Amino acid sequence: MSTALAEPVERVGKGWTASLSLANVAIWVGWYGPLQILLARQAEDFAPGTGMSKETLLAWVTGVGAVVSLAANPFFGALSDRTTARWGRRSPWIVAGAAGGALSLLVLAGAHGLWLMALGWCLVQLTLNAAFAAVTAAVPDRVPRLQRGAVGGWIGAAQILGAVVGTGLATAAGGIAAGYAACAVFTLAGVLPYVLRHRDLSLPVTDRPAWSWRSFARGFWLSPRRHPDFAWAWLTRFLINLSNALVILYLLYYLRDRLHHDDPEQGVLILTAVDSVALLATVVVGGVWSDRVGRRKPFVRWSGVLMALATALLAVWQTWPSAIVVAALLGIGLGVFMSVDFALMTDVLPKAADRGKDLGVINVANALPQVAAPALAAPIVTHLGGYRVLYGVAALVGLAGAVLVGRIRSVD
Repeated sequence: MSTALAEPVERVGKGWTASLSLANVAIWVGWYGPLQILLARQAEDFAPGTGMSKETLLAWVTGVGAVVSLAANPFFGALSDRTTARWGRRSPWIVAGAAGGALSLLVLAGAHGLWLMALGWCLVQLTLNAAFAAVTAAVPDRVPRLQRGAVGGWIGAAQILGAVVGTGLATAAGGIAAGYAACAVFTLAGVLPYVLRHRDLSLPVTDRPAWSWRSFARGFWLSPRRHPDFAWAWLTRFLINLSNALVILYLLYYLRDRLHHDDPEQGVLILTAVDSVALLATVVVGGVWSDRVGRRKPFVRWSGVLMALATALLAVWQTWPSAIVVAALLGIGLGVFMSVDFALMTDVLPKAADRGKDLGVINVANALPQVAAPALAAPIVTHLGGYRVLYGVAALVGLAGAVLVGRIRSVD
């Protein structure tokens, strides 16, 4: 068996973890700058000429982009599994995806209507998912099992730092086009330290499976009957991410239209910062603690319960102070969940040869909520009870995810 397919046993160093984390920050900046601020502002500008409300237009654009993400992540993960380039299996896709993402953000910067906005966001999802699939697969490629909680913690921290940096760049740049340009520059520059400083593992041509469209396509289906723990882990992640997506999607509009906040964009930045501080306080600690005790499920279960309770609080106590409290509680729970659930996912992967593809399938549980959340949230907010009902539904969805983690048998 080649080194690229062997189970890693040598612990990775701080430099490797820091560089990979920065690459993750860069990719999340490319996603969260638009999602938190820029797409919502464009939706407000373009909605009057479309016959749609700003909420519906934003839901439509983000939903279509999420559909692209659903296919792109496992597809590029599978391609990286088969890549035999001298640079390695993952690095070529990280560079190409980040460069394509930067160019796609510039397309969004020049959008003057709904269709170009939708096209630009779909391109962002396509390209950045190529980079993200490769970055994610690098962890089971290089990190031994009992270090994955800690590394997963740093990757979780990178995600929230990406949200903060992306939101900050989008807010501080001084305009929509400038915000997209700032995110584009950061996205491309942030992946370079990892690909330039750390040599990727190469897959020998002899270890690449023979090409067949049928086997390639069939490989994306992982039978829940044959791999039940993989299926339950996927469902758990999907439900908790769906709950979180329902909370985040209309945050700017919630502050403006329900709480009548004086500066809703600054309010989003404040809540993001509170959430981030709380998350950073727990994400690495939770992962390291899970590694040391050798257990995953209790951490995932109770972090999910905490997030569900916090979301329920937002449903019954709708004030600016309550939003700050909820942001802190969600950050604490999400920090533990992100690091330990990531490690749990790598523990239930079926085959080393398909790490990129299988993690891509798992990452569908991150992208699919972006499709489902707008479909659920838009009618609830506009016709079925507003934000109180929306956050009540989100709490129940998250609680279901926390409970179902108990169905996973092969991981303690």
